[in-house]
Amino acid sequence: MNVSGPLAGYRVIELGQLLAGPFAGCLLGYFGAEVIKIEPPNGGDPIRRWREMRGDTSLWWRSLARNKKSVTVDLKNQRGVELVRQLIENADVVIENFRPGVVESWGLGPDEFKNCNPGLIYARISGYGQTGPYASKPGFASVCEGISGFRYVNGHPGEAPVRPNLSLGDSISGIHAALGVTMALLEKQQSGQGQVVDVALFESMFNLMEAVVPEFDGAGVVREPSGTTVTGIVPTNTYRCADGKYIVIGGNGDSIFQRLMVAAGYPHLAEDERLSTNPGRVEHEVEIDNALSTWCQQHNSDFLLQQLELARVPSGPIYNVEDMMADPHFNQRDLFETVEIDGKPLKIPAILPKLSRTPGETRWPGADLGSSNEEVLGQLLGLDESQLQVLKKEGVIN
Repeated sequence: MNVSGPLAGYRVIELGQLLAGPFAGCLLGYFGAEVIKIEPPNGGDPIRRWREMRGDTSLWWRSLARNKKSVTVDLKNQRGVELVRQLIENADVVIENFRPGVVESWGLGPDEFKNCNPGLIYARISGYGQTGPYASKPGFASVCEGISGFRYVNGHPGEAPVRPNLSLGDSISGIHAALGVTMALLEKQQSGQGQVVDVALFESMFNLMEAVVPEFDGAGVVREPSGTTVTGIVPTNTYRCADGKYIVIGGNGDSIFQRLMVAAGYPHLAEDERLSTNPGRVEHEVEIDNALSTWCQQHNSDFLLQQLELARVPSGPIYNVEDMMADPHFNQRDLFETVEIDGKPLKIPAILPKLSRTPGETRWPGADLGSSNEEVLGQLLGLDESQLQVLKKEGVIN
């Protein structure tokens, strides 16, 4: 297959399971990298069996494992370790998301390849990073979102912090890892040297925390949860409409606020000097929100959004996945790709960002377990059929 994309020609060995490492591999593979995913022979990556299934494979797998070659290797077997070592010796990138020290216990840590593959980029994703007093702690995304400070600011004051119904910390960490890998590959063009990319789930979420640190250090302010609003920016909120649907209105620019108030039938608030700038609006947030809530409760969402668009006020609906897939803008932007699974079509999300000259693509959906054993172990490592059969009998591969 003729592969294009900005990362075409780079070989990635993916040792991770579940989400953070595999999402990083998914991103790199979408933009052209050859991604060889190493899975345990007995069952493979657990996400193969998570959530909604079609047959014996999850629908999620078909998206997350797209463009990857599945190779089964038992890393508890020394012969399996040796096979992976040979693959890494001929790779450009390794991605692993095990607890710190695990790959070292297999003899596959980054220091093992400094002499034989000095240009290797070794991306390591863990809960708390490779150093520090928490490094050895198990760190799932849910836990790391909490310690990062991210969960604290989510939800309503006085109630338990809220999490989105997604593994956000894993996905954000996967993006950080892919970004780190691409930066390291770019630097390698100058130095010829590889390096370790150390990604921690809690740090990836910490990276999203905007001004909470300088605001606390400089003003002693701890940012608190604020429900559906954003502290210090008014008005920006979610409002319930007469038809039971919700819309988001962002009217926090000075001129935007004036147009919003006129559209909502409150011209006196548009002209009120107290509300002409954001600090004044913050002081009178309750008055403004009450006015907008009353307006929204009197009308259906479609009417409100039409009026807001005419007034050039940033606004929009709260979509679920059914709404997204029916929306013409999502479809014209090619945000859904269709693959074929057992003769049946399946839509999966496109991977962003869009590149005008070297776009990414889905070349195939997540593959069956061990489907690339012969291709990778045979062609890359030179094993013949009899050697592959011996490995199967010994349980090293399936």
